[in-house]
Amino acid sequence: MNLEDYQGIWVFIEIKDGQIAPVSLELLGAGRELADKRKTDLAGLVIGSSVEEFASTLFEHGADIVYMYDDELFHYYRTESYMRAVFDCSEKHKPEVILYGATPNGKDLASAVATDLPTGLTADTTILDIEEDTGLLLASRPAFGGNIMATILCKKYRPQMATVRPKVMKALPREIGRTGKLIKETINLKEEDIRTKVLEIVSETTKNTSIDEADIIVAGGKGLGSKNGFQLIHQFADVLGAAVGGSRDVVEAGWIEHHHQVGQTGLTVTPKIYFAIGISGAIQHIVGMQNSGLIIAINKDPDAPIFQTCHYGIVGDAAEVVPILIKAFEETLDRRASHA
Repeated sequence: MNLEDYQGIWVFIEIKDGQIAPVSLELLGAGRELADKRKTDLAGLVIGSSVEEFASTLFEHGADIVYMYDDELFHYYRTESYMRAVFDCSEKHKPEVILYGATPNGKDLASAVATDLPTGLTADTTILDIEEDTGLLLASRPAFGGNIMATILCKKYRPQMATVRPKVMKALPREIGRTGKLIKETINLKEEDIRTKVLEIVSETTKNTSIDEADIIVAGGKGLGSKNGFQLIHQFADVLGAAVGGSRDVVEAGWIEHHHQVGQTGLTVTPKIYFAIGISGAIQHIVGMQNSGLIIAINKDPDAPIFQTCHYGIVGDAAEVVPILIKAFEETLDRRASHA
């Protein structure tokens, strides 16, 4: 493999519910920085059905080139068909780097492509950089339970690949009227070549506010003492109209379901206000909420790492502090309602 044959930064563009997934635009922002540093092109790779309309949006968010597989065969995401398309395009155009969103489909696709090429893949990356001279991708992520940050390199194989969590990177402001080069690709693939068949699409429903979309999150950790103690988090969230989050420890303890978990092995969130209650502040959790607008921490340990990240901190027992906050907010909100 001649590494010099590989040029350009690519982003796999995920289409979700008929729209470009936000993480794909975020990765175009990160990819633009990498491409500028390498003085090379940034490309978006779109696979789907009736997707040509998305090209202009990708150009306006930083892409120089859009490679597009537009066929009814790709109407639904299936590992086999999408992997064949990414493999085909990569073999033709030889990108130096391919970035994927760390979504269920993105992670599935990236691992399949990495196996087939073959090349290396860094999962759940939180920091991206690239060596200007060599083009070596520096993909960093928490390791060893979140106690250290590891930078992973793929020195001998191309393309270098990484998945990146939603909301970790920032999308570029839309540049109206910016254009680029659209390249329509085709592949010798038929429906009968694909073993997986989509029989039915069942939408997920939940009565709870999705924490990755919430403006306010009240998150609790093991410092609450027990599953019963964790009920304070639910009570506080109800008063504020907030979503409930939790650390990995409380999820593993069975105090709350996994889809509420914030952190490296859960969700990355960016609410306007984030309450971290009884959470020590391991890096594994911090990477999932550090970009919140306002972080308020409550912990009885004055040396807890969370106080190095928060904007405001309260040193105290959550069992004593949270009921006081609940009462204060209830009274304040009641007064506002009475004057409305």
